[in-house]
Amino acid sequence: MYFKPIKTRKIYEEIIEQVKKMINDGVLAPGDRLMTEREMAEKMQVGRSAVREALRALEAMGIIKVKPGEGTFINDTTPDALIRSFSTLAMDDETARELMELRKVLEVEAAALAAERRSGEHLKAMFYALQQMEQDLKEGNLGEMADMAFHFAIAQGAGNSLLYKLMNTIADTMSKLLAVARQRLYLDPLNPPRLLHEHNIIYTAISNADAAAARKAMLQHLTGVEEYMFGEQK
Repeated sequence: MYFKPIKTRKIYEEIIEQVKKMINDGVLAPGDRLMTEREMAEKMQVGRSAVREALRALEAMGIIKVKPGEGTFINDTTPDALIRSFSTLAMDDETARELMELRKVLEVEAAALAAERRSGEHLKAMFYALQQMEQDLKEGNLGEMADMAFHFAIAQGAGNSLLYKLMNTIADTMSKLLAVARQRLYLDPLNPPRLLHEHNIIYTAISNADAAAARKAMLQHLTGVEEYMFGEQK
């Protein structure tokens, strides 16, 4: 670990930037133990109060974790760690509820953005997924993969790379949820054609560049799935 001397008025901010840069450069890795407060102050030639302030800020950001009696460690906050945390989730009812809430947060606005930004290629991908859903329905399959492909085509059409990356992060967990949801929904023979119809409404709104209708259709669809899954349907 090599810290550089600091000559600036906002000393604690420079300390924060040095720690973050060392993480980004791979000098510090998740789980690594930082120097003590005293050692950091000596290496960077600053007062311990500035180091203490920087460490408090880094802890508040979730970048480091202070373990009493052990030291200060770099948190595992990388994208890979986030993916691992999602992929190991057990698909119990509580997790399913929370994931449905997350889907509403992400996908309702994604549908509206897709209505404004989608290209012809995005619409083709959505339409192909709808065709596959219809074929799965005829063959009596759950069709969760076509369902997921439809929603991911919308996420792509939203034109926000961070949104799409986040959707990819939860892809495995989302696939599990869709399988569970469709298993429950398919217990009622009226649900499969209803689900296909709801997806068609979303597609039509996006195709017509109607952001308000797309937002409304996606919210109604996800809310309906959520209510049926958890016995809250009216």
